[in-house]
Amino acid sequence: MTSFGDLLGPQPTLLPGDDEAESDLLNHKNPAEVAAEHPTASIAWAYLAEAALDSGETIAAYAYARTGYHRGLDQLRRNGWKGFGPVPYSHEPNRGFLRCVAVLARAAKAIGEADEHARCLDLLEDCDPRAAEELGVE
Repeated sequence: MTSFGDLLGPQPTLLPGDDEAESDLLNHKNPAEVAAEHPTASIAWAYLAEAALDSGETIAAYAYARTGYHRGLDQLRRNGWKGFGPVPYSHEPNRGFLRCVAVLARAAKAIGEADEHARCLDLLEDCDPRAAEELGVE
């Protein structure tokens, strides 16, 4: 059974995470350095995207989030995700990808890119119906 109750749907995708990148970030290493050293770690891109958005650098936030989103898609596919199915927010290593999607949604909304904003909200809903609320995205 999937984590969202669909008996016939795919099993949740649980990313393995990047322990070194996560440790560096938790120890307050500069996220830009972490992203350069671990470019496949969506969590590093999420930190950069969130900081840029918080600083009013919407276009930079969009670019960082888009990079982390694509890196996350690569990881999801390598771990059996077929473009649909649960990617639970409750699984910590999935959060880098989901945080990137959330920032991408917020940045897209800020620049008037309504279609991208809607696609990101749909993706968050498809991955985990609780993710948008957990990430403060509307």
